[in-house]
Amino acid sequence: MKNIYRPLLLVALLFSGCSPKIGAGSATKSSNRLRVMSYNIHHCNPPTKEKAGTIDVNAIAKAISAQHPDLIALQEVDVNTKRSGNINQAVLLAQKLKMNFYFAKAIDHDGGDYGVAILSRFPLSAQKTYKLPKNNSARAEQRVLAIATVEIAKGKFIRFASTHLDAERAEENRVMQVKEIVKLAAAETLPFLIAGDLNAAPGSEPIKLFDAPFTRSCSSCGFTIPVINPKTTIDHIAFKKGNPFNVIYHEVVKERYASDHLPILSVIDLND
Repeated sequence: MKNIYRPLLLVALLFSGCSPKIGAGSATKSSNRLRVMSYNIHHCNPPTKEKAGTIDVNAIAKAISAQHPDLIALQEVDVNTKRSGNINQAVLLAQKLKMNFYFAKAIDHDGGDYGVAILSRFPLSAQKTYKLPKNNSARAEQRVLAIATVEIAKGKFIRFASTHLDAERAEENRVMQVKEIVKLAAAETLPFLIAGDLNAAPGSEPIKLFDAPFTRSCSSCGFTIPVINPKTTIDHIAFKKGNPFNVIYHEVVKERYASDHLPILSVIDLND
């Protein structure tokens, strides 16, 4: 018998910021090992086809699926913008990957919304979007932090966050934004993971501030941008110091077509 409710569910998802509990049974996973990914997806517009305005959601989904992640922090996500063909990229990626999602709007853009997202193969709850501070410059774009509670095993919870910091050359906004993230993370009582495009390289003032309360998943990280002959590391995965996490592995994924950033993957254990 055909599922007559599926089209109704799709319509509901297209206008929603978060998904129902897809695959909620996965919360019974016995292992505490997490595969955590961060990916600036460039609104699913491959850089080699930027002038043509090509949108290739399948390429992003394929790049993600190949790494079998449990949790993903996405940046530069379009929802119903004209430039992306009025599609909800958060919904489509969640559907293609059979994952739960939460979209956090940062700004209005081209008739729709633009921001960051969380994808999870585990159930999500207590999702929240925090606006991050910025100066009064006309070039300063609003940035946000998305946080959700993740049930990684039955009765076992962590908090996971996705963010994308200011991209201007001056560090003022990134410094303010990192300070706000540090403040928000300090109030979290569950084990706390954060990932995203910080637009800041190791050794910069924002990363020095970030490294005080957080442990990044690598101390000598591979470059993440540009995708051809990368020269800079600005995408990061980290957790609060004192939290029961242990990094097993970190890599920069050599996926050069789908976006203008290389995705990163960390394998992290949550110790009992």
